Amino acid sequence: MAEIITMSSKGQIVVPKELREEMKIDEGTNFAIFGKEDTLILKKIEVPKANEVFEKVHKWGTELAKKKGWREEDFVKRINKA
Repeated sequence: MAEIITMSSKGQIVVPKELREEMKIDEGTNFAIFGKEDTLILKKIEVPKANEVFEKVHKWGTELAKKKGWREEDFVKRINKA
């Protein structure tokens, strides 16, 4: 689908309704934008919430510690020693 759209004086463009519906783009959707010469590319992205990132890092750290045989007490001792 190709449509001609016009940029506003504030640099805003409107994504046509058909495309928004087809691509499930709602208000607040985040995009990365790339540009080169006369071409712009918008890529819909998911920005994770802080708690999702924390959970993922915690899980990764816990699995790594288990794999390496590290114990919580060892970290506490090193922190207290420092």
